[in-house]
Amino acid sequence: MSQASQLPQEQRQRCEVWTRVMGYHRPVAAFNPGKQSEHRERLHFTEAAAR
Repeated sequence: MSQASQLPQEQRQRCEVWTRVMGYHRPVAAFNPGKQSEHRERLHFTEAAAR
C-alpha cells in the first residue's frame, strides 16, 4: 500500500479481530498472551474452489 492511499492517523480506528477456536467465535483481544502469540504465528491460506 502506498503512502498516498493510507488514512491519516486521526481518521483510523482499531479493528476487532475474531477467530474460531474449538467451535466458538472469540475476539483475539480476549485471549491470554500465549494464545495471542500463537494466533500471530498462524499461516493463512486460500483454498482453491472445488470443480
